[in-house]
Amino acid sequence: MKITDLLKKDTIALDLNARSKSDVIDGLVNKLDQAGRLNDASEFKKAIEEREEQSSTGIGEGIAIPHAKTSAVKEPAIAFGRTPSGVDYNSLDGEPANLFFMIAASEGANQTHLDTLSKLSTLLMDEGFRKELEQARTEDDVIEAINRKEHEEQEDDTPEDSDQFIIGVTGCPTGIAHTYMAADKLKEAAKEKGVGIKVETNGSGGVKNSPTKEEIEKADAIIVASDIDVEMDRFQGKPVIQTTVGKGIHEPTSLIERAVKKDAPIYQGRGQSSSEDGDGGEQRTGFYKHLMNGVSNMLPLVVGGGILIAISFIFGINAANPDHETHNIFAEWLSRIGGGTAFALMIPVLAGFIAQSIAGRPGLAPGLVGGMLASNGGSGFLGGLIAGFLAGYLVEGIKKMFADLPQSLEGLKPVLIYPLLGIFSTGLIMILINSPLSYVMDGLTNWLEGLGETNLILVGLVLGGMMAVDMGGPINKAAYTFGLAMIDAENYAPIAAIMAGGMTPPLGLAIATTMFKSKFTKQEQEAGKTAYVMGASFITEGAIPFAAADPARVIPSIITGSALAGALTMLFGITLRAPHGGVFVAGLVNGSVPLAPLFYLLAILAGAFVTAIMVGSLKKKIQ
Repeated sequence: MKITDLLKKDTIALDLNARSKSDVIDGLVNKLDQAGRLNDASEFKKAIEEREEQSSTGIGEGIAIPHAKTSAVKEPAIAFGRTPSGVDYNSLDGEPANLFFMIAASEGANQTHLDTLSKLSTLLMDEGFRKELEQARTEDDVIEAINRKEHEEQEDDTPEDSDQFIIGVTGCPTGIAHTYMAADKLKEAAKEKGVGIKVETNGSGGVKNSPTKEEIEKADAIIVASDIDVEMDRFQGKPVIQTTVGKGIHEPTSLIERAVKKDAPIYQGRGQSSSEDGDGGEQRTGFYKHLMNGVSNMLPLVVGGGILIAISFIFGINAANPDHETHNIFAEWLSRIGGGTAFALMIPVLAGFIAQSIAGRPGLAPGLVGGMLASNGGSGFLGGLIAGFLAGYLVEGIKKMFADLPQSLEGLKPVLIYPLLGIFSTGLIMILINSPLSYVMDGLTNWLEGLGETNLILVGLVLGGMMAVDMGGPINKAAYTFGLAMIDAENYAPIAAIMAGGMTPPLGLAIATTMFKSKFTKQEQEAGKTAYVMGASFITEGAIPFAAADPARVIPSIITGSALAGALTMLFGITLRAPHGGVFVAGLVNGSVPLAPLFYLLAILAGAFVTAIMVGSLKKKIQ
């Protein structure tokens, strides 16, 4: 949907008579009401004000986008208002706002609200476009400027006049930051080279912007910059570059150049054995990619289930036990949902999706069964990992064994042969190896629990530092995966150190942009505001833009801060049953010190300030 499908001349106020934020809201609400877009103006205004109470919609650069989704809206619409001098809108940059877009979304508007908000925010970041809106003399000028800008953005992705066209696919295990950063970098590089591109993102909100069959046929080559399993069979017969999402961020130009030259093997399907990226092990099409496919699909169960279990302890450590005097029925429900169900599915899902990444859909059922046997047999997380890879490669072997089956029996493969032999062979091997694997897991757990205080601090230092080394990459994920394994083994100290180490980089850099403004560009200072939120939410990827711009100074600083945070959590004896959530689960922290949640926050802040001071000391002033 185009912006001008919702913004019409009768909802444009070029001379908005407003001296305050309240005047702006009143004026735009009245404009929408007079145009017949609202069922109830007062209710809509109330919804707008409630949204403003959560956080200001003044996004900076003179722009505000107040918005609400409510039944008070008769039909989705946008109102545009402009003030000549600007008003104080409590904008994020503290500057007055003079361009206002009010989005009115009805209850049945589905994704229109978010999509339009996102599109508007992106377009308005262009200073030239903002000046066009400021200088528009008539409502028609506004409509024309928006249509022209939207058309330019579409051409940037798939220019009609380009002789070359490529498709990109990006994805990362968490689907939050790397996915979209790689997509943006590929688009920028393609635009510089005059190459048409369409990029599919496999993010936390699902798969977006997928290419059509016709677009795939038209494409000169495909770039798959992903650390998770994505749908590949559609690209058979096309030159495909398979690489990491990190290379999509850091080396987009070389990838575009390779794609234009068709410098890539022809993709033959999942069974191809060629080394697609030719990087000597840098690609993520093997062990790491299969592992991350399992971890990314398991993560929602771990996060949701872990936090529910942790919340149940608020009612008392034994409140979920029906036979205990402190029993609370709601705590029991939380524990049953989180631990009895979500956590019970954790290892089977991990194994199932590792196997699916290796062998496609036929690997899923054997992997799930192998993971369930590992979970029930005592081998836990380690057994689940082995079950996933075992099932995947066993099914691949079974496929080859029955590759020459007569065509008339092809239909038996997916419904009988693969599941029967795959489940049986995986299950049989897992039953045989479960017992020795359980000894290994018990030994690892006992080793951690038996470490003295000094050694535990060293473990925290290493785990915390690992979280900052590549900010969401394989080293970061290795540390996090270890933490999940320890949760499964009911050792809750490592994940506390890991989460502290993961929160520290973006928080430390955000603090640095506040304390040492002269050493950061205006764009970096704005990114610092976002980094506060990302750090508090345990999204380490918030540090990537700063590290990419100045790795020699930033990376040592964030590793030092994260290592300190991890070591301090171990020193304070901090434990945490929630595997995600950042500061929002700090209330669920336990420890050997009084007021453990406060000491946990202290450890994180100590690491963040060390990072900030190191970065501020090492960086030079912006000239």
